[in-house]
Amino acid sequence: MKIGIVCPYSWDVPGGVQFHIRDLAEHLVRLGHEVSVLAPADDDTPLPPYVVSAGRAVPVSYNGSVARLSFGFLSAARARRWLHDGTFDVVHIHEPTSPSLGLLTCWAAQGPIVATFHTSNPRSRAMIAAYPILQPALEKISARIAVSEYARRTLVEHLGGDAVVIPNGVDVDFFARAEPKKEWQGETLGFIGRIDEPRKGLPVLMKALPRILTERPGARLLVAGRGDEEEAVASLPAEMRSRVEFLGMVSDEDKARLLRSVDVYVAPNTGGESFGIILVEALSAGAPVLASDLDAFAQVLDQGAAGELFANEDADALADAAIALLGDRGRRAELSARGSAHVRRFDWSTVGADILAVYETVTDGAAAVDTDERPPGLRARLRL
Repeated sequence: MKIGIVCPYSWDVPGGVQFHIRDLAEHLVRLGHEVSVLAPADDDTPLPPYVVSAGRAVPVSYNGSVARLSFGFLSAARARRWLHDGTFDVVHIHEPTSPSLGLLTCWAAQGPIVATFHTSNPRSRAMIAAYPILQPALEKISARIAVSEYARRTLVEHLGGDAVVIPNGVDVDFFARAEPKKEWQGETLGFIGRIDEPRKGLPVLMKALPRILTERPGARLLVAGRGDEEEAVASLPAEMRSRVEFLGMVSDEDKARLLRSVDVYVAPNTGGESFGIILVEALSAGAPVLASDLDAFAQVLDQGAAGELFANEDADALADAAIALLGDRGRRAELSARGSAHVRRFDWSTVGADILAVYETVTDGAAAVDTDERPPGLRARLRL
């Protein structure tokens, strides 16, 4: 099958949607499909052979984050050229309502279109206001996927229609077989995310940290991600700042090793999450997970059976839970075992098969419509 996938966010600034699209594309290629991904990217960005650049992206604030989007005449022209050259059996557009490549491609595409909705934002005034503009594009979509029940709810409440829920996928074995790193072991807490994006929750963790470090004198926090490191620890007592180690941006391999090494992975995100791919990666690595009780996180963690939950934005609750977990090896082992079993439902072997089933449904439907519109004699010959 010839599959075109559209990424709305800049390829050179990693994020959950980009990782999902990358891993989906590589999974489909391994299965023998012909895949091309259209994505915003700077001209000097090294790209995998299956990615086509749609031009430079610009930063736009949205949903408590900063998204790098591509929208304009150049991007529209590149999208049309990519569609023309690709002659795809199906086009899979991610975030078709964002003012980026997804919407541009949806306007231009013909034939079967599958759309995946990632956003969870129950009070999106912008989406409601833009509905008249979005409606012609949305009507062209053959099938809709939401990555979680909360993304599906946002779609239904703001745009109407419905979607099948297929979660983000992860290569579980990649994380499970990673080698722990000795220097990252030994009563360590882990955090991975953009340091200077408040909704990722690092300020909440920093507020909880003095109590954690006082109660557990041997504990450390390892932080991976880009941002202002000095500002991140400014609220900590000076004597505790050395117990926070910043690793900067890490490779996929080091991310897996970090998750395999820490005693507890902490996800203190405060909102705007529709799924929580980092939780699935942590579970895959066998890390005991402690996360804020966002609805999407609770769903990923099986309502607390596969990981501990604490009250969102409550630094004291985070500290209590972290102290208890660091002091209870048996509970950590129990969470690791439950998480490792639970996470198998998110492996690409399952998620990829579900997405392919959607592709096959829309392409079979398009073929049936095309056949029905042919002259009877030709239609009869095609059925032989």
